[in-house]
Amino acid sequence: MRHGDKQRKFNMPKSQRRALFANLTNALLTHEQINTTLPRAKELRSFADGMITFAKKGDLNSRRLAMAFLRNEEVVAKLFSTLAERYKNRNGGYTRVLKSGFRYGDCAPMAIIELVDRDVNAKGAKDLARVAEQKAALAAEQAQGSAEAAPTLEPKAEKKAEKVKKEAEPKAEKKVSKPRKKAEK
Repeated sequence: MRHGDKQRKFNMPKSQRRALFANLTNALLTHEQINTTLPRAKELRSFADGMITFAKKGDLNSRRLAMAFLRNEEVVAKLFSTLAERYKNRNGGYTRVLKSGFRYGDCAPMAIIELVDRDVNAKGAKDLARVAEQKAALAAEQAQGSAEAAPTLEPKAEKKAEKVKKEAEPKAEKKVSKPRKKAEK
């Protein structure tokens, strides 16, 4: 009999498989496009489509079910606000799987899975925001530093002191193993 063979098992227990697809679904809903193996991408479609269907319902029970699976409040908030609004007129088929060749190491078939009508700027948006924030902080720090007119030789002196400190530390000696003699019979 072939009962219960609809889903792929991926050679792992149910709990690991559930965690894998919860994390992949989180990544897909956050970045709206991810790169993974073809079988995983094909299996991920049903999880992502189910979450978007929950979001379209929009009731409290659907939100709780999505939160229980995704375990990330930011993703659930994006799902129920942005993505639910985007796909309100679409009846299923929220994801697209594109084959992208083979992985170098083990020749596994790779695929790109993305949300249909995705936001191109969503991929890496957190990193871009973080870098912009760091640049703004650095610019503010430099503006404050130029107001104080700090001498420019200090950072060079600090770097030189750190370099001298590193060279002064004793280097760990490596053990050299001697070849073993063969036992005589």
